Amino acid sequence: MSELELAGQTAVVTGGGAGIGRDIACAFARAGARVVSIDVDAAGNAATARMVNDIRSGAGLAVDGDVASSADMTRAFRTAGGVDILVNNAAMARGDGWLHQIDEADWDRIVDVVLKSVYLCTREALKTMLPRRRGCVINISSVNALTGIHLAAYTAAKGGVLSLTRLLAGQYGPLGVRVNAICPGTILTESSREHYAARPEIAEELRALYPGGEFGTERDISECALYLASDRGRFINGTTLTVDGGLSAVHRLASLQTPQP
Repeated sequence: MSELELAGQTAVVTGGGAGIGRDIACAFARAGARVVSIDVDAAGNAATARMVNDIRSGAGLAVDGDVASSADMTRAFRTAGGVDILVNNAAMARGDGWLHQIDEADWDRIVDVVLKSVYLCTREALKTMLPRRRGCVINISSVNALTGIHLAAYTAAKGGVLSLTRLLAGQYGPLGVRVNAICPGTILTESSREHYAARPEIAEELRALYPGGEFGTERDISECALYLASDRGRFINGTTLTVDGGLSAVHRLASLQTPQP
């Protein structure tokens, strides 16, 4: 592959202030793209822009804003300018869990950040993609959308992201815009490492669901996103790439022991 396969392109990454979004932003910068990170966390967003600019001077821009706010996203995309690649990565699950225990305000906020943001940001990106009849939208969904695990509002919203991905691919493919989704499994980010370090019993239980006995890394997702964004993925449209180490492909009973080779 070319080291600068995204040269001359502008990529917008939502939720770029940490974790998967930050790693995607850095991967795109290494591939030659100008990267605009959008996040409500101003400090994290600024840190991502510095990392991007350390990779390629002048390639990073941080735009602070709430992805669930139409006004914020209109402003953010005006600042970004012409967009070639959009990665809808922003998400949250705070206050989520069993459906009967979720507060209505928490449900609405989670669905807005996870699903409504895809509508708002894609609508803005299409304003500059459609006139050029070229663009790529990558929606970061979740393995939760494929199999029942936990988190009712998050799961419902991520499922909506997959349905919207398929629809948008059909609507805008004839106009030169590809739309795909990635479903990550459990990915070790800075925050998730802290979470599981404080709750080792949960990490052990969850890790046992993975055939390989390990979680994914941010790089596993950013490399997939880079492939979809580049011309290497030009014939991929309307699909979901599951990057979950086999979690959703199998059902592992705790009583079954893995045979020795």
